[in-house]
Amino acid sequence: MPSDIEQIAAIKTQTLALIAQITAEPKPTYDIDGQSIAWSDYLKQLRETVEWCNERLAGEEPFEVRSQGYT
Repeated sequence: MPSDIEQIAAIKTQTLALIAQITAEPKPTYDIDGQSIAWSDYLKQLRETVEWCNERLAGEEPFEVRSQGYT
């Protein structure tokens, strides 16, 4: 079973692929049977998902804290 980090990385990869597909073939916003399809809103949600993934992945990276004492 993949770790949480591997799953988040997979979500990011899948979301980036969707963004590439949507931006390569942009579609207009339209209404069908009372349901509104707003591609710009969908694209915004996808970008927010990538940002969320980036935040989670950055939180898992090792980091170093440097400090200096004074005497």
